[in-house]
Amino acid sequence: MEGRLLYDTVSSELSSLLTRHYSTSFSLGIRFLGKNLRPAIYAIYGFVRLADEIVDTFHDQNKSVVLREFIDETEKALERGLSTNPIIHAFQQTVRKYQIEKELIDAFLESMAMDLEGRNYDHALYQKYIYGSAEVVGLMCLRIFCNGDSRLYEELKPAAQCLGAAFQKVNFLRDMRADREERGRVYFPGVDFEKFTERDKRIIEEDVARDFNLALEGLRRLPPDSRRGVYLAYRYYFKLFRKLRRYTPERILTRRVRISNPLKLVILLKSDLRYRLNLLS
Repeated sequence: MEGRLLYDTVSSELSSLLTRHYSTSFSLGIRFLGKNLRPAIYAIYGFVRLADEIVDTFHDQNKSVVLREFIDETEKALERGLSTNPIIHAFQQTVRKYQIEKELIDAFLESMAMDLEGRNYDHALYQKYIYGSAEVVGLMCLRIFCNGDSRLYEELKPAAQCLGAAFQKVNFLRDMRADREERGRVYFPGVDFEKFTERDKRIIEEDVARDFNLALEGLRRLPPDSRRGVYLAYRYYFKLFRKLRRYTPERILTRRVRISNPLKLVILLKSDLRYRLNLLS
């Protein structure tokens, strides 16, 4: 195998490895995508995950400097078609192959920079952050799923954004205590962490439920080679959302809600059966 082709292959495999280690739920969903789609989705997840790790967990480093270096390397890679960082390299290959818009990448990186500051988000900042951290990731994936079909991409954009937003908001609700205590963030606008009420929680849940409903309408129209995997991810997050709805505000602030690996497997099997029976709900 020629040197450059070997490097391309290893970079792609490292993105896959990173995804499998960081997220069993997404990894399971990706395995049910068409085989030709998997490397590109792994590349997107690897890139997003690495950026997120910089702002969330590299506490012994100057995060601003590390993120700036990451952004600079991304910019160079997009210009050159090459990066010595294998995760960024695999990502830029995917960007080029599927003509992912630079503005989506810029919005994502801007949202990562926003995470460097502990803050309480107002409505405008919250919407900006949700778009940059989650909706654009849904749009990047949609570019891959549509594979050059621009008309379908435009038609499914709102649903893809809603799906990304729903996943992110579920994460916010699940990780509310860690975000506040470890990172100084409260994402939900107008919510006082010290006085998180049932009414606050219900307003958030109604918003998330709307996103899930709109996302499902578009999901049903995805091409067959992507629909199955996306549906499995949808069902996993919807199950997590339903579990969070049963918890009191006090419990959410004191205990991180988890779904065990055995239960994840059960969700996957049940979701796959629903998919095969064309019962996408």
